[in-house]
Amino acid sequence: MPELSAFFDNSVLFWSLLSCLIAQLFKIIFNFFSTGKLRFGIMFETGGMPSSHSALITGATSGIGFQLGFDSPIFALAIAVSLIVMYDASGVRKSAGIQAAEINKLSKKLQLKSEVELKETLGHTKLEVIVGSLFGPLITLPGIVFVGSPLNLFNLIIN
Repeated sequence: MPELSAFFDNSVLFWSLLSCLIAQLFKIIFNFFSTGKLRFGIMFETGGMPSSHSALITGATSGIGFQLGFDSPIFALAIAVSLIVMYDASGVRKSAGIQAAEINKLSKKLQLKSEVELKETLGHTKLEVIVGSLFGPLITLPGIVFVGSPLNLFNLIIN
């Protein structure tokens, strides 16, 4: 059972997941200011401003660096994974979304009653990735420094 309590006491995991969730919530705000429409469902979609994947991975990476040292081999691995995730979000997934949009247009043009409707918002622009990558450390590091583990936060709330 100590493994389970250690899992729930993992501050890097908790704060980086929270930064991901907060980035998803901010998608509602950014979408409102760009379209004028309040859409809560955008929280459950991929793509958009900011990139929650980038927030999650940079939050975890910065937390690992803070706790284990920025000269740690684990931190180096986390940096490498972060770069791959962010490159994928703005490169491969963005290209797949553009291709999906073109396939949808072609499908409608060839067959008016086509039921093919591929998801088009898969990736992110470079700006969405950069903003998301700033969310991670800006939420994770203060959380670790000022609050600590999720159990500390839980104790603060109930006491």
